Amino acid sequence: MPGTSLYETFSRDEWRERRAATPLTLTAADLDELRGLNERLDLDEVESVYLPLSRFVNLHVNTVRSRRTATDTFLGREQTPVPYVIGVAGSVAVGKSTTSRVLQALLARWSDHPRVDLVTTDGFLYPNAELERRGLLSRKGFPESYDVRRLLEFVHHVKSGALEARAPTYSHLVYDVQGPEHDVVVRCPDVLIIEGLNVLQTSRSTQTFVSDYFDISLYVDADIDDVRRWYVERFLTLRDTVFQQPDSYFQRYADLSEDEAIATALEIWRDINERNLLSNIEPTRDRADIVLHKGGDHRVTQVRLRRI
Repeated sequence: MPGTSLYETFSRDEWRERRAATPLTLTAADLDELRGLNERLDLDEVESVYLPLSRFVNLHVNTVRSRRTATDTFLGREQTPVPYVIGVAGSVAVGKSTTSRVLQALLARWSDHPRVDLVTTDGFLYPNAELERRGLLSRKGFPESYDVRRLLEFVHHVKSGALEARAPTYSHLVYDVQGPEHDVVVRCPDVLIIEGLNVLQTSRSTQTFVSDYFDISLYVDADIDDVRRWYVERFLTLRDTVFQQPDSYFQRYADLSEDEAIATALEIWRDINERNLLSNIEPTRDRADIVLHKGGDHRVTQVRLRRI
């Protein structure tokens, strides 16, 4: 009806109550391996946000399986296992990779679906040489920089119940797609999480979208001022760590002073990441089934659950 929001909104405390009796199966040591750079992730965040989320997804997985069973029964055919696919979208530096890893770890601890794989769409970027040939190297991360046809083929194979599907991987160290020997091989998992900037993107050039294959989708959200600050903080951390490595694509930034590094990070953010966020990523937010909104300390303050 007119005026009714597409989403039901929950405060952090209200969402935490939906955990019910879901057990906490992660330890502080587990979180050390799952946490992204400069992100605040503790057991309280897991209990308040991710346990209720994993419970909701678990219920949803079982509902989707029941629907498939009903269809197979009606058609009189043997049931073929098909992975349940989750899409996770959001800006650079917003923490969507951490969200995906935590969700993967929690979902894999449910007995109904112990095999949970995670694929990032970075591997479906065109290689640097191809981006340079097309004049797109400075627009890496924008929709046109991805081999969408290849990504669609991969997701189609997964949802068709293929015994094996291969996804290319990406090295943030050398800033390029890796060779086929580094491919992730997905062998009909119970659940597959696909994480990337533009996984909820639509396009006039095709009638099929990646999100058409999702059973549920998440968008990790935050105020743009916070995401900009997190991006700069991450850049400074990388300057002192990864950028120092001799084979790092960004080694030229390793010796920048703090002021120079901040200015460089802000320029990259303004010219590339913020433009992509405002033009392509944020407009897809309302296509998500669940929106996790973060406050300035990286903790989720609000959860929106799509009604329709």
